[in-house]
Amino acid sequence: MRLDKFLKVSRIIKRRTLAKEVADNGRITINGRIAKSSTKVDVDDVVTITFGNKIVEIKIKEMLNSTKKEDAQNMFEIISETYQETGE
Repeated sequence: MRLDKFLKVSRIIKRRTLAKEVADNGRITINGRIAKSSTKVDVDDVVTITFGNKIVEIKIKEMLNSTKKEDAQNMFEIISETYQETGE
């Protein structure tokens, strides 16, 4: 499955166009490698996403082509959430 579709279906990022923009700006890595929106993801991949000063690391648990809101959280496991210091 493409990265941008996974992020939308899992509801990590609400819209696929936004997921594409975030990925194509180099703010997402998969298993330590910078990923584009078209990068294929699979079960057990570790995805790191930078949202401003927040960094979220998740592990993919299952792949679904569509899902209900309640089931979306079962698609991944949050490994860590950290905040970067701002230069103020």
